[in-house]
Amino acid sequence: MRRSKDDAAGTRLQILHSAAAEFRQHGFDKVSVNDVMSAAGLTHGGFYRHFESKEHLIAESCGAALESLIDSIEKYVRKSPDQLKLKSLLERYLSPSHRDNPSTGCALAALASEIARSNTQTRKGATNGYRRLVNLIAETLPASERDKKKRAQVIATSMIGALTLARVVDDRELSNEILRSTIEHFA
Repeated sequence: MRRSKDDAAGTRLQILHSAAAEFRQHGFDKVSVNDVMSAAGLTHGGFYRHFESKEHLIAESCGAALESLIDSIEKYVRKSPDQLKLKSLLERYLSPSHRDNPSTGCALAALASEIARSNTQTRKGATNGYRRLVNLIAETLPASERDKKKRAQVIATSMIGALTLARVVDDRELSNEILRSTIEHFA
């Protein structure tokens, strides 16, 4: 019995990871439950053993995607010298690689307008991810605690906006400049 619970947990995680990638790449409306299960290498029939609905899957996968991204950035930043932590964070988040791979990147930048119209649970997961990103940025700043939080919010929203616009524009040179100028402004 224990092995089947472990298998079920592993399968659920596999579905979450596949859903997060599919949603970030294509958006909530363009991805069906069947698409997610196929991407996970599973059949549609097993979906409801793990999730109540597509909305339940959206909420959990967005939260998990943000947690995973922030964990990755946090590990990267922690390896940097104190005076370079903010610059390292900015360069990691605002990299051409992050811009070019939305399926593995920030759910806020990839799905913000869709999350804004989503259910309470999805928005709660996004809010928690945003707060965690702000706190991570604040840890890299030398200003007083109160100023750190305000400045971290400005940096976080600028990062998310810059990444989003760098993906939107159809001019690669302009896209690269958006990323570079945002890094230079805050680093």
